[in-house]
Amino acid sequence: MKSHFKQIVTIVLSIFLLSCSTDESSSEIPPPVTPPTTEVPTTPISGSINYLALGDSYTIGQSVCEICRYPEQLKAALKTTYPATNFSLKVIAQTGWTTSNLISAINSQNPDSNYDLVTLLIGVNNQYQHLDFSVYEKEFPQLLNRAIALAKGDNKNVLVLSIPDYTYTPFASNYTDENRMKISSEINRYNTFAESYCITKDVSFISITDITQQGLSKPYLVASDGLHPSESAYKLFVDRIFYKVKMILQD
Repeated sequence: MKSHFKQIVTIVLSIFLLSCSTDESSSEIPPPVTPPTTEVPTTPISGSINYLALGDSYTIGQSVCEICRYPEQLKAALKTTYPATNFSLKVIAQTGWTTSNLISAINSQNPDSNYDLVTLLIGVNNQYQHLDFSVYEKEFPQLLNRAIALAKGDNKNVLVLSIPDYTYTPFASNYTDENRMKISSEINRYNTFAESYCITKDVSFISITDITQQGLSKPYLVASDGLHPSESAYKLFVDRIFYKVKMILQD
């Protein structure tokens, strides 16, 4: 009887100890898992970087201060990231310019082909002025190829931004729904063509159109003129393209 009782006690104690061990094991906090980062590591770059911004009102920064436009904000962000590097910026852009106007201005100014970074944002005035789409089909490739030539002949040094959608602004508030849809569709056609051509040239294309399509729900993204992007919107442009710019400059 005593032997049988000892066996029962031994079994009960074993079950109790096993339960305690399991509870302690399950209560342990697993080590934190560090999620993979999508940030581009910051590595030193050359002591001097030349940046050329080509475009129209969206590049010159219509209705915002000079340092508020996206090329200036990009330059400032780069200087913060690379404090030992000297950044120079040249802007060839003007409100109302079409692709034809930009080609003419580049030919007139004839900048040197020594740029480490070239950005291009053009086409909205082709659409707004109701130019035949064939003009863009002919002249956007010319501009992109010229941009590559100005970027030391390196397509990897060029970045194209999509055309904003101005139907999401107070300026277009009197437009009919049908007209807004038509304009948005036309802008999308321009952007689709530009992106497709960029792919053939192995040039980076980044869409910022969706940022401007928040202009009615987020009025602070529209400048005081009720049409162009605000300083805050341009900051979002820079946030969107900054990782790619880092890759370009660190390559």
